[in-house]
Amino acid sequence: MIIKGKVHKFGNDVNTDDIIAAKYLVSTDEKELGRHCMENIAPEFCSKVNKGDIIVAGKNFGCGSSREHAPRALKGCGIAAVIARSFAGIFFRNSINVGLPFLQLDETEKINDGDSLEIDLAGGIIKNLSQNQTYKTTPFPGFLQAIIKRGGLMNYIKNHSRRDCPRRYRTRLEIKGTVPTKRD
Repeated sequence: MIIKGKVHKFGNDVNTDDIIAAKYLVSTDEKELGRHCMENIAPEFCSKVNKGDIIVAGKNFGCGSSREHAPRALKGCGIAAVIARSFAGIFFRNSINVGLPFLQLDETEKINDGDSLEIDLAGGIIKNLSQNQTYKTTPFPGFLQAIIKRGGLMNYIKNHSRRDCPRRYRTRLEIKGTVPTKRD
């Protein structure tokens, strides 16, 4: 999976209230949340984002409350991926749930606001097309790529039967064939 986009750069400790203010949590609609994304710390942010753009940030991105609205707002605004030195654990998990890819990279300070990046999730390669630089990070695991392609965990589950699930995660009854599956 390849992602190409322009960089929007942020610093350390961008919290979930910075990403989407609590007053907008009355909606779970990605497009509605996206209209208010980052307005507390960058009021013009939404008007500058093009579909497919990428956020690059420092350490502890997504800290704060456990709201799943934060990665939803980023997706609704048009952000295709987030690269940061580190992520808050709950943001990490919520991003998978809503289908927003994220990558950890120690060298985020070398990437400038407005640079063009190309991300190869499977290879763990980030190319800075503006600076002709390449950065290596951990490849995005295949099952996470599949979840991202489906638009999040719930869509992934809806489109896969239990037989597609690795054997170690199934119950004994499912393995013996006594529990009906989607294909039965």
